[in-house]
Amino acid sequence: QVPLIESGGGLVQAGGSLRLSCLASPVAFSAYTMGWFRRAPGKERLFVASINYDGTSVTYADSVKSRFTISRDNAKNTMYLQMNNLKPEDMGIYYCNTYPPTIDKWGQGTQVTVSS
Repeated sequence: QVPLIESGGGLVQAGGSLRLSCLASPVAFSAYTMGWFRRAPGKERLFVASINYDGTSVTYADSVKSRFTISRDNAKNTMYLQMNNLKPEDMGIYYCNTYPPTIDKWGQGTQVTVSS
């Protein structure tokens, strides 16, 4: 069973919105702080946002504060990332994992492309 499946990426114009989803296996999800990460072309994978096990505490990278919103639905083993006012610098492959990352097998990620 693949533990992490990301979806929802796509091509949008600058200023547009996307909603990413992360489906996780039940054993890996409800008890853990989860996070979103982004790998821009030619760069390392970096932290974007995290949410604690019950959704009462969230953190964001400075570059996405006030534009991105992380949430989760433990009943569905799913985490979300609502991305508004997208900028070209938001482009990359988005991944989910626990935070800090503990699941060795990352998902394939979902590609976000922002045209200026």
